[in-house]
Amino acid sequence: MHFNGSNYSSDTKEPEPAPGTAAENINPVLRHITPQLVRTEREVREKQVTQDISKLLGKPGPYTIETGDVLSIVVWDHPELSNSATVATAGPVGTGADASTSATTAPPAGFIVDHEGIIQFPYAGEVKVAGLTQDQARNLLANRLAKYLKQPKVTLRVQSFRSKRVYVDGEVKNPGLQAINDIPMTLVEAINRAGGVLPSGDQSQIIVNRAGVNYSINLPQLVQRGVNPASILLTSGDVIRVRSRDESKVFVSGEVVSPRALPMHNGRLTLNEALGESGGINPTSGDGSQIYVIRKNGPEQVVYQLDGRSPGALAMAEGFELSPKDVVYVAATPLANWHRSISLLLPGALSSAVGAVGPTR
Repeated sequence: MHFNGSNYSSDTKEPEPAPGTAAENINPVLRHITPQLVRTEREVREKQVTQDISKLLGKPGPYTIETGDVLSIVVWDHPELSNSATVATAGPVGTGADASTSATTAPPAGFIVDHEGIIQFPYAGEVKVAGLTQDQARNLLANRLAKYLKQPKVTLRVQSFRSKRVYVDGEVKNPGLQAINDIPMTLVEAINRAGGVLPSGDQSQIIVNRAGVNYSINLPQLVQRGVNPASILLTSGDVIRVRSRDESKVFVSGEVVSPRALPMHNGRLTLNEALGESGGINPTSGDGSQIYVIRKNGPEQVVYQLDGRSPGALAMAEGFELSPKDVVYVAATPLANWHRSISLLLPGALSSAVGAVGPTR
């Protein structure tokens, strides 16, 4: 792979060749990395239109009872009414399959909210509690019982939260189901309950799927812009996926000490960091004036060139941020290319010539 600046246009595109011709690969746009270009790229990144996540933002409210929740209800001074609806009755004590089956199939002690959002309670009959908070459901039940009991005092709470849940997947310690309880389920809360993001996880690539729509969340960027990630409120059925850093790699090749694929650090990696983590430019064969960054920018391909010998090159390399799937390439010096060409044409010729003119012993 060899680059020559004369083969590229400067900030212009060549006309597309006719289909089926050998020159279907369009000459990419060549742009020189200068302080002005670095500033322009930074401004474009800051002004880049991000996905609207306003639908995910909200203020947490009290937990509302829904279908499937199990309620614990206590009527003071009336123990015969407390949890009388679904208290499991213990059968004869025994061993074997019958005992284990009874333990796993016995209904939970409490009042289960049915598919219509209703519970059955003595004297009160059918009480629709779906959509109510615990305080609202308690007051409603107390009003129903007041027809039969004198100033009834009722304690009502959700014993088992089973109606609402979210799913956390990807690069977290404990992926799986997370039940929404009386503690508001925010994005940060869900990730913390899952054990946190693993070192292999990319905090700039968190996907929240709601009703078939994917929302991309960049946590470091949100904090930088003054948006509290805890304001992202999750609802039942949301799916959260933390992507791996391996999905956003930068490829460094050419005349560097250690060509490799580098993962980005939470969505950020500069050209200077990429060269440094690859061991730098090969001192024997690398051409510091021909450092290229190849990037696919929509329908066109852009090649950025940095002259590493120019004053301030390190500062420009540090300010030039790479994008996922960028290719960083360091070209070889003309002497290295000549040496390799001769070695391919005449294998062993150079070593023989050097030996012939070397000092004799």
